[in-house]
Amino acid sequence: MMHKLILVDDHKMFLDGLLNILEEIPSIEIVLKTDNAKTVITYLEHHDPVDLIVSDISMPDISGVELSAYVKKKNPDTKMLIVSMHNNPSMYHKLKQINVDGYIQKNASKTVLLEAVKTILGGSVYFSERIKQTYNESLFQSQKIKDAPLSDRELEVLKLIALENTTNEIAKQLFISKHTVETYRKNLLLKLDAKNLAGLTKHAIYLGLV
Repeated sequence: MMHKLILVDDHKMFLDGLLNILEEIPSIEIVLKTDNAKTVITYLEHHDPVDLIVSDISMPDISGVELSAYVKKKNPDTKMLIVSMHNNPSMYHKLKQINVDGYIQKNASKTVLLEAVKTILGGSVYFSERIKQTYNESLFQSQKIKDAPLSDRELEVLKLIALENTTNEIAKQLFISKHTVETYRKNLLLKLDAKNLAGLTKHAIYLGLV
């Protein structure tokens, strides 16, 4: 049985690499290779549904998330595999919500890509171990924050720390003393069980502050 695929990525070199790898699977036919999602939508409006679309997330016209939502609404049986540089817990959650079938990073090995495609075409989902690990870590961090909720002022200080502001700069921006900033910093380290500023920055990213 032949499976029809569409490849979409705005980086031509990566797109060509995908094509070369996936052509190794005898049961695959690449019916469209394009650098933008609009072309994919136009194709789907005038042709029979395909089995799988392999898409980037960040594209200039329509994002991979928007394309996935459109495809899943138009034809839920069409599978979506996202291949992106992003390893963001919130992105993983968003893709799961719109029933994307797989998500791997662009720096994944050829073996992982082939395994992902074969798994999805076989009727299962495929999310790389690294992406799942990052997501699970974010859930753990979120639970920490729920157990020790941060005040609005603490969130402000946390954001400014993550943006690499010095103690003096934070004090000036928030109209508080340097001593008060240091107190907030110590409290944040305790509440979030962080060892250093890098740990605080990681929490700020999980919270979407930066």
